Amino acid sequence: MIMKCLVLGGGGFIGSSLTDRLLADGHIVRVFERPRVVPYRKFSAAERLQWVVGDFQSTADIGAALDEVDVVFHLIGTTLPHNSNEDPVYDVESNVVPTLRLLEALVRKKGRKIVFLSSGGTVYGIPMKIPTPESHPLEPIVSYGITKQTIEKYLSLYRTLHGLEFVVLRVANAYGERQRPNSSQGAVAVFLGKALAGEMIEIWGDGSVTRDYVYVGDVVEALLKAMRFGGEPNVFNIGSGKGHTIHELLEKIENLIERPVPRKYMSVRKCDVPISVLDIRRAEKILRWAPAVALEEGLKRTFDWMRRCESLGA
Repeated sequence: MIMKCLVLGGGGFIGSSLTDRLLADGHIVRVFERPRVVPYRKFSAAERLQWVVGDFQSTADIGAALDEVDVVFHLIGTTLPHNSNEDPVYDVESNVVPTLRLLEALVRKKGRKIVFLSSGGTVYGIPMKIPTPESHPLEPIVSYGITKQTIEKYLSLYRTLHGLEFVVLRVANAYGERQRPNSSQGAVAVFLGKALAGEMIEIWGDGSVTRDYVYVGDVVEALLKAMRFGGEPNVFNIGSGKGHTIHELLEKIENLIERPVPRKYMSVRKCDVPISVLDIRRAEKILRWAPAVALEEGLKRTFDWMRRCESLGA
């Protein structure tokens, strides 16, 4: 069945991969992006895509973007975990409040479904159980995680009050093509970018911090599964289910580029939990989703993409 899809943040790292896959599958896609964000590639006349520029905080812009769509993918975020504590007011004003306006608009439109990209790496806080299941208490230690948790709570409220259909995906540390190495968006992109440039890699702590890395293509598969899913439970962890320390990640990168990378150790950041590995059994059982790309293969694909961009001067 062909769907009319609105991808909020469809020009970004995960959003662009999702947009490409939706178009390849024959769906009709409307991308909503900020002003000055240009399309990441040229689209053919056969691809049914509309690129809409607007302000996520504008009720009018969001209302217009929702016209005649079946499903909304909410991938917009204005902060990152490591900087969200610097201005929690901005975090709430630019993420939670506009999302509430979006939910109000969805209720007025009726019949729309929303898939929200939450954060498996921050909503749980310091985990009491590894791997961490969806039933784990939510005790985030960064504003980023608190806003994600708050949006999840409002989605539940709007389902209770208005019957709004939604799915939440708590995604681990996503990485892959189109993740910008200069944006501090993720360790894989930053480390690979610096390794390519022969620059020093800064490590916060002693290198034992452990994370769950999931390839962007696998995240897109989960988003597609969520688009079709209806029922309970509707909150899913999306990750690899495996943990890798920073040292292990760097060793894999060194093996890939066939040379050592210089390292500089920094003080531990208060925003970093020591370990984050997600229990993905619920998604495997109920969504029929499982990660298909191992870290070594995902790193190779990401590295090859970065080298192509470098050779093209992109």
